[in-house]
Amino acid sequence: MRKFLASFVLFALSAAAQKFEFWPGAKYDPAVPTVEKVLGHEAGVRIAPHADIVRYFEALAAASPTRVRLFEYAKSWEGRRLIYVAVSSEANIKRLDEIKANQKRLADPRKTPAADAKRLMATQPATLGLAYGVHGNEISSPDAAMMTAYHLLASRGDAMIDSVLKNVVVLIDPLQNPDGRDRFVQNFRANEGLEPDPNAFSAERAEPWPGGRSNHYFFDMNRDWHALTQPETLGRVRYLREWLPLVQVDLHEMGTNSTYFFTPGSLPMNPHLTKDQKEQMAWFGQNDAKWFDKFGWPYFTREVFDEFYPGYGASWPWFYGGMGMTYENASVRGLIARRSDETLYTFQESVKKHFVASIATCETTVARREGLFDSFYRYQVTAIEEGQKEPVKEYILPRRGDVSAVDKLAQILAEHGVELHQSGSAFKNGGKDYPAGSYVIPSAQPRKRFLRAVLDLNNPMEPDFLKEQERRRKKKLGDEIYDVTGWSLPLLFNVECIAAAEASGVTGPLVAPGAKAKGQAPSKAEVAYLVPWGSQAAGRFLAAALRADLKIHSANKPFQQSGRNFASGTLILQIRQNDATIHDKVARLAVSSGAEVISTNSGWVEGGINFGSNHVTAIRKPAILLAWDSPASSASAGQARFVLERQYGYPVTVVRTSAIGTSDLNRFQVIILPDTAGGSYLTALGGPAAERLNAWVRAGGVLIGIGGALSYLSNPAIDLLSIRQESLARDGGKAADAAKPADAAKPGAPATPAGPIPGKILAKLEDYEKAIQSDTALPDSVAGVIVRAKVEPENWVTAGLPETLNVLVDGRAIWTPIKHDKGTNAVVFAGPDELLASGYMWEENRRQLAFKPFVIVESEGRGMVVAFTADPNYRAYMDGLNVVFLNAVFRFSGIAGRGGAEMEE
Repeated sequence: MRKFLASFVLFALSAAAQKFEFWPGAKYDPAVPTVEKVLGHEAGVRIAPHADIVRYFEALAAASPTRVRLFEYAKSWEGRRLIYVAVSSEANIKRLDEIKANQKRLADPRKTPAADAKRLMATQPATLGLAYGVHGNEISSPDAAMMTAYHLLASRGDAMIDSVLKNVVVLIDPLQNPDGRDRFVQNFRANEGLEPDPNAFSAERAEPWPGGRSNHYFFDMNRDWHALTQPETLGRVRYLREWLPLVQVDLHEMGTNSTYFFTPGSLPMNPHLTKDQKEQMAWFGQNDAKWFDKFGWPYFTREVFDEFYPGYGASWPWFYGGMGMTYENASVRGLIARRSDETLYTFQESVKKHFVASIATCETTVARREGLFDSFYRYQVTAIEEGQKEPVKEYILPRRGDVSAVDKLAQILAEHGVELHQSGSAFKNGGKDYPAGSYVIPSAQPRKRFLRAVLDLNNPMEPDFLKEQERRRKKKLGDEIYDVTGWSLPLLFNVECIAAAEASGVTGPLVAPGAKAKGQAPSKAEVAYLVPWGSQAAGRFLAAALRADLKIHSANKPFQQSGRNFASGTLILQIRQNDATIHDKVARLAVSSGAEVISTNSGWVEGGINFGSNHVTAIRKPAILLAWDSPASSASAGQARFVLERQYGYPVTVVRTSAIGTSDLNRFQVIILPDTAGGSYLTALGGPAAERLNAWVRAGGVLIGIGGALSYLSNPAIDLLSIRQESLARDGGKAADAAKPADAAKPGAPATPAGPIPGKILAKLEDYEKAIQSDTALPDSVAGVIVRAKVEPENWVTAGLPETLNVLVDGRAIWTPIKHDKGTNAVVFAGPDELLASGYMWEENRRQLAFKPFVIVESEGRGMVVAFTADPNYRAYMDGLNVVFLNAVFRFSGIAGRGGAEMEE
């Protein structure tokens, strides 16, 4: 094999002089710069970093200013520019603003009758979006983006390309995730050797933690399109909302041993896709297949990659009436890879496949231009008609409870192009009262299907698909559900959403995207400022106030003052305990955070505890350590850091997991162990490191464990958490026996052969099926579903919480409740009949998860362990769980932690 590899590399080097042909027979205009001329190498010969990709597109724009327009639409967290280019004929480039305006007119039949729409469509070029590189380590598509742009601009004598430029505006987004891309490139270049290495385990191809897939905060940016958590995604949604492309393709990579995937996608399909959209998938798939057949490349369709979850980049266009598609290419993850059949696969070959698929998509868009326009306009018409006829006439977001969460959700919907009104006064609907400021979302609008997809409690999957998954599960074949099945935004935010059967008639101003809710500065207080706890805005206020060095106390029991009830957790900022700047600081923070801040000129209360009670304790400014690196899940670690730093503005110290055991832990009051990704913290934090961590907790530290970290904390060798993970409960609710370690054989003793065991008669099929079940099986893994959990109100970690929380659970881990003498089950999953709020859950999991804990609190000496059995920061769109996570981080230090006031609790 080594001799074969050397021969292959020599062949590849000698063939370079012949130039790799991306499109056989193509003739190019020498005035258009090639990738090689600008970057010093051909496309696919080196892995171009972000700066080189931007430099090449700038060179194209400079060389062909009449046919290319470059736009910057956002910056990544690390400050890298996100760009796209519009490529078309000179005539189309001159009127880009007109083309965008016409597309918006076609998107609203209330303003553009059918006759006017037909006239517009006759002269309107189609818009096609090609988006590359949302996962930074899926390296072939950004290089294919450069070749696609070059081929469109430089081709000469190609009637198909001429037709594309005349009839289509092609939007090329060459690199959606520059931070992840450069992380991958840096590792690859740092580990390159004499020649490209095809071994999957070679350092240049095996990425260290966290890998290049995700962005700076380790988010998979192909999962947050409905929630818009990341600036890169928000920027894309904003520019796509300007263009509303008829077709949008997201180009990805998959395993090295795969082939190539294009549409039609697999089941399940979102129930709000239209018949037109499903049929149009085949238009593009058939033409892609034509070209792949010409090149002799295998491919597959209708498998693995579904059209169900609205958080994908390829899903978002479906809900404004466009065509969204995912293309998946076998990945090289370097310059060359050895497949399982011993064939070698080069980076340049992988680039060529994405390039050919891109050009084939351009061709289909031209050929199907008229049908795509007809479908796009019909989508809007039928969406409005359905909104008029269906039972739900409008959705209402009452502005009560956590109003900051309600406002945030309204803003997300506005960013998606949803029409929603904010009422200027209180109103009634269906005999119920709604306060002023509530949001009303009419169903009869072009975005009606998007509303159904993200606001309804459930998006059902096809019955036949579910039946097949149950069959596969019974045979232990594994299910084919690709991602989460529950994602309703009101549930994620834990806010009310009323599906109203009648229109309320509210016609307040439309909510404009990009507006930031601001709070009101309070009047100057003589005694204290009070901040009711339990909202996102109050959390932002607390984090900012701590950073501003304000002295803050927390009321750990309720009280009443001036006829108002203040719940446990209320923040108290007493004037005399702060310096003279408190008034200006509080006023500024009230406005910036949006928190409700109430001035009080008296310490007298009508009921409950007084400000001087032992149940009013100081909240200290904690230093937070977050475990960083394996075995921590990069997603869980990144989410925790993002929530604290970017959603609440509080800094975190990230420490390599292997260094925690030798770090000065006394500098920190809170340590967070994120969920794990297959490994165990026991490797890095066992032995002396575990002893130091245990001593730190007992001295007053707060240790927060999430998901898989609980296996470490509950390990008898660590003994910081008195719960255990459950195996699968059999009939009658009894769990299967835990695995028992085999007796250790004496050194040098001969192995004892296994003897026969007592026989058993299997009289019927059911006996056989029971006989083959594992004795130590875990519950089957469940795709992400939203379940309800009940709150124990009289615990410090549940201050400010509503009675019920919505929690996204996935995987198979179910934990025992903690005993009363060991700790508190602060939040417990609901009973089996009310547990499931959204998504599809295996029946056995539903029964077994009921009444099991979500949040466990266990004291250890002067410190505390807080365990979350599911990640409260999942994808940073579980906004309804922010307060319980903030409680765990901030509140214990004020009650009994390091430096806390003396009290009995």
